[in-house]
Amino acid sequence: MTSSWRPLAAAAFAVVLTVGMSACASGDSGGSRPGGEESVLRWSLGLPTSWDPVTSRTGFDINTISLPYASLTRLDDKGNVEPSLAESWTYDETGTSITFTLRDNLTFSDGTPLDAEAVKAHFERGQDQADSHLRDQLADLESVTADSETEVTLHLTTVDYQIPYLVAGRTGAIASPTAAEDPKHLAIAPVGAGPFILTEFVAESHASFIKNDDYWDADNIHIDRFELSTALDAATVVSAVQSGSIDVARLPATQIEQAASAGLTVTVAGTLAASDASINLNKAPLDDPAVVEALRYAFDREAFVDAVTAGTGTVTHQPFPEGYVAFNPEIEDIWSYDPDKARQILSDAGYEDGDLAIEITAHAGSELDAQLTQSQLADIGINSTISLVPAGSTTWQDEVYVAKSPQLALDGTIGRESPVANLLATYGPEGIMNLSGPHSSDEFLAALDAVRATPIDAPEYQENLWNAVRIGVEQSPTNYLYSSPWVFVSSSDVGELNLLPSQVRWEGVQVGD
Repeated sequence: MTSSWRPLAAAAFAVVLTVGMSACASGDSGGSRPGGEESVLRWSLGLPTSWDPVTSRTGFDINTISLPYASLTRLDDKGNVEPSLAESWTYDETGTSITFTLRDNLTFSDGTPLDAEAVKAHFERGQDQADSHLRDQLADLESVTADSETEVTLHLTTVDYQIPYLVAGRTGAIASPTAAEDPKHLAIAPVGAGPFILTEFVAESHASFIKNDDYWDADNIHIDRFELSTALDAATVVSAVQSGSIDVARLPATQIEQAASAGLTVTVAGTLAASDASINLNKAPLDDPAVVEALRYAFDREAFVDAVTAGTGTVTHQPFPEGYVAFNPEIEDIWSYDPDKARQILSDAGYEDGDLAIEITAHAGSELDAQLTQSQLADIGINSTISLVPAGSTTWQDEVYVAKSPQLALDGTIGRESPVANLLATYGPEGIMNLSGPHSSDEFLAALDAVRATPIDAPEYQENLWNAVRIGVEQSPTNYLYSSPWVFVSSSDVGELNLLPSQVRWEGVQVGD
């Protein structure tokens, strides 16, 4: 893949507001500020569902998992694969095995060697551990062999050219096999070979780290101490950064002007994020095809873009944003906003206004999304109530991703490093974001196999990928609504952020005068 991600709107892929001085420290490779003063960064984002990459549940976790862990590969700012723990990789002639060559002398933060045997143990645990959330992504992994101290080969049951992308995320975030002997402890005490080492973790509160001088790319880490905390209430983000209690935080797009007026730096950058109204075919009345069809025409996506993203986002009917290699433009023409048509579909099916009632499940902090959804359902004659899940709780993972309890959940994907992995997560039979699971058509799964079997640089790759996206969208009742960029606010002590489409990274970020 030579251009897997290209900017579509300049405003979404650059710093759009820099009010105040964003000074960049000239700290040495150890990360300290001039004069030896320790550099500290406090980041409000949220904590992972698990600190163990094998039991972590959501794609968004990569932003926190990548603090103590490094993956075999990583993505650059265009979404292309580049070396990380593995300095190179090679497929065999059949495309059914791929050999990764690790960097020399890698170690985990507990002193355990990060060698081919450690990588082998990671993937085998991902396959075999009872509570693994990597099992579906490793379904085609037949075996792993440690061919030498630094060479490890993944043997596949079928051709899969997506592997270098897949292992750029949680799937390839290698944990110490020594620490993994106690998986329950690893879930709260990560041991990896990433840029930082955990020193303290308080559930539902914060995690503290120090710089890992043995990280393979440590020269590009300029932060000595890193403090991660749960997400702030939207109303307090600007004041928290102003006061200095937080250095960097996600910012609601509706508060961009407020933050800029306060003299803070606001950064807007492109992501793979796409938000949706997830529909559960297993819950009445959404088990009626007529109701599902009516909802295809019920959502005014432009209204979501204008109100929720303050115009910084874009409309999408699929789990990818416009401009990404997997975004199929033909899908955008299948359904359009047409509340009159939705009403007619329901009427033809025998439903009168007020006959149908749906509960909308949403994250606390997503009240605007929920209110817009409620209003647009009312416009087609469907009554609804709103159930808000508290921020920072495990309720969403337990009730939405595991139990699949809601009728309609306002959710979204932050994207995966591999578009096939993202399609599996959103539409696959075991997909964490497939609220209608295990519903997933055989045609869709066959289309994914065709993508895996196509080299990334082959002329037919995009055509095969677009075909899989189209089939996935058409066979799923879920309605994707809009994509939104990263929006972060930071203090003037923090230099330029390293915001990639699929995650936030800290290489190159400077702190201090």
